[in-house]
This record gives sequence, C-alpha cells and structure tokens, in this order.
Amino acid sequence: MAQKPVRRRARKPPLAQRLRNDFLTGLVVVLPMFLTAYLIWWFVGFVDDKVVPLVPRRYDPENIFGRNIFGFGLLLFVSFTTLVGALAKNLIGRQILQFGESVLSRTPIVRPIYNGLKQIAETIFTDSGNTFERPCLVEYPRKGCWSVAFMSTRVHREITERTSEDLVSVFVPMTPNPTTGFLRFVPRAEIVPLDMSLEDATKLIISAGLVTEPTASAPGRRPKPAAPLAPPPGSR
Repeated sequence: MAQKPVRRRARKPPLAQRLRNDFLTGLVVVLPMFLTAYLIWWFVGFVDDKVVPLVPRRYDPENIFGRNIFGFGLLLFVSFTTLVGALAKNLIGRQILQFGESVLSRTPIVRPIYNGLKQIAETIFTDSGNTFERPCLVEYPRKGCWSVAFMSTRVHREITERTSEDLVSVFVPMTPNPTTGFLRFVPRAEIVPLDMSLEDATKLIISAGLVTEPTASAPGRRPKPAAPLAPPPGSR
C-alpha cells in the first residue's frame, strides 16, 4: 500500500514576531481613531479660544457657571453662521450684506483678499460654485511619467484665444498634501479621464499610492488614452 504523505505542521513564528505583528495590527486600528479624536478636540478648542474671548463678561460661562464649557465657542460660531445664512436669504438681510460687500469691494487692500476668499468659500461650500469635474491622468513632469490630476471646469477665454488650442485646466496635486500643487493647461486630447471618484483620487494622493482598489489590468501597462473629452458647451 502507498504510504500517505506526512503533513508537516506549519511552524509558528517566534513570539517576538507575533507580538510585533499584533502591535502593528493594533496600531492600524488605533492610530486613525486617535488622530481623528485629537483633530476634533484640537479644532473645537481652537474655535473656543478665538470665539469665547469675544463674549461679554456677563455672558461668559466661566462667570455664570464658574467654569469654562468645552465647545461653547463652537456652538456660538455655528449659531451665528446659521443666523447670517438665514438673514442672507431674507430681502432685508440680503440688502445689508450687499451693502457690506460693496464697502469691502471699494477698499483697495481688502478687496482682493475678500473676493478671493469668497470665491474659495463658494467653491467649497456651495453647489453653485465651480469645482473639479473629475480625476484624470496627465503626462507630468515628462513624457511617459503619469500623474493623477484634477480637471477644472473651464479655462480663461484669453488663454484659449492666444494658444488656439482646446485646452483643459488641470490641477496636479502634491503628495501627501493635495491642497498644494501645480496648475497646468493641457490639450484635451492628451488627457486620460479616470472613472474613480474625486474622493478616491484624493485618498490615493494622500496615502502616496498605498490606498488603491484592486484592478484587473496587467501591471506595467501604459494607460491607453481614452476618447477625446467632449468640449464644454459654448467653447470654440
């Protein structure tokens, strides 16, 4: 009779290695939770430090309750911002805000700062503001080297008129801080659009490529340029 093959039991890793693996696994779980809680705590404390000193002494929680209330400044800030937003929808409140904006727009030094911050706020917090269309791939900083970028919504008319090309405004973010990067104007035919969401592309950039989704494409293949992007309505 043929002898049955003897199955060898897999050797357990040494105790030090198992403890190291357990520590790294726990670190992956605990570190994001700790950093999230710390950032929330820091943000609430930062808002409290800026807002609470503006409260009159007679309404200060320390004067009323004998101690500071953590988050009181954030609550005031949220309440005040909500009240301003409600007034902005009202006819009288809208007129008051327009008068204030007109005063700021006539101030030489304050005008560019206010207009820039207002455009940024409208882009981030409102649906009517311009935002990135979708992530894409561009050959940057040289041919054959691909970078993840974000396509903007429009290009200034003067740029397209002077170059006589169908250009797309593309923002190439930097790792691990995607708020900094480079603005490039790339011909529409040289852009490879991606199907991933803006959030997934941002995670990919922040994690330096560590957070990825498994794909069926063969490794090392050069991405094939997709069909040319449809030109925006109203463009030349």
